[in-house]
Amino acid sequence: MKGIILHGGHGTRLRPLTHTGPKQLIPIANKPISQYVLEDLIEAGIKDVAIVLGDVYPEKVKEYYGNGSNFGVNITYIYQSKPAGIAHAVGLCEDFVGDSPFVVYLGDNLLKGGIKGFVREFEDSNVDVMVLLSEVKNPERFGVAKFKNGRLVGLVEKPKHPPSNYALTGIYFFKPVIFEMIKNLKPSWRGELEITEAIQMLLERGYKIKHAFVTGWWKDTGTPEDILDANRLVLDELDAKVEGKVEEEGSIQGRVILEKNSVVKRGALIRGPAIIGENTVIGSGVYIGPYTSIGRNNQIRRGEIENSIIMDHCLIDIEDRIVDSLIAPYSKITSNENKPRGKRFILGERSYVEV
Repeated sequence: MKGIILHGGHGTRLRPLTHTGPKQLIPIANKPISQYVLEDLIEAGIKDVAIVLGDVYPEKVKEYYGNGSNFGVNITYIYQSKPAGIAHAVGLCEDFVGDSPFVVYLGDNLLKGGIKGFVREFEDSNVDVMVLLSEVKNPERFGVAKFKNGRLVGLVEKPKHPPSNYALTGIYFFKPVIFEMIKNLKPSWRGELEITEAIQMLLERGYKIKHAFVTGWWKDTGTPEDILDANRLVLDELDAKVEGKVEEEGSIQGRVILEKNSVVKRGALIRGPAIIGENTVIGSGVYIGPYTSIGRNNQIRRGEIENSIIMDHCLIDIEDRIVDSLIAPYSKITSNENKPRGKRFILGERSYVEV
């Protein structure tokens, strides 16, 4: 079994965060989203992985993952020059796959519990395709399954009138026969080659298609709200660990991860679940509320932060409360006034705000 991580797309709904890097490298609990995907593949026993790169700073992806040796896998990079659909990206991987069965995993998806059990289920079956489905409230945003008497009979991409509430999760298991279908595809109304249409071809030609339902949570992290929601879900799963320095007893409450060489000054308060990255200083009087992830090499001198993601190398020095925010690396938020108000930010890399 081989693995394919799709790392393309422009991430327009996440701008300005995606002006300086691919959306899949946005951190959730201080770890890039696509690293969770890679680690899920590794946990399932997959050692050969292709990462399909888009045209948004692909060099940052290669710089982070390298040849895969630091993660215990072999990584092959495949370039997709422009967003042309999931099926197009999969089709580029035919030489990498060869005769092996493989799993395709969108690099901006997160799945509680992982795919290990589904990998065994697919390998033990004689089906050509297995799709994972999750019940959602807004199926029109996704590829949607159509059933007849409990049997999967079709897949529709982003339908105006969804035939069910079961969405494709962005995790697909294939035999190499899928490549024959992809070669016969024509661009959809979106100008893309749709993987749903390729699977539909297999259904119509009598190939064996299986579906399975995910039982835990699944997140497609396509919007800032999705990312913050995923951050909450992941933080809820983490165990407390304090490796940094806490100057005053009681400054940490609940499940908090404090990484190496970080300092929580006397008079600060961190209320978990939360994570504080390496070499970060939380100043006296600062309040870090639940569901907050603060990255590495940050200076949080004043202020209150809750339900937010602060990435690396940021400076926060503000007499205000920051909530529901995504702050990209090398950003600065400072204040010269003493009128605390809740503020919400989505800041791209190297932003500077004075309020």
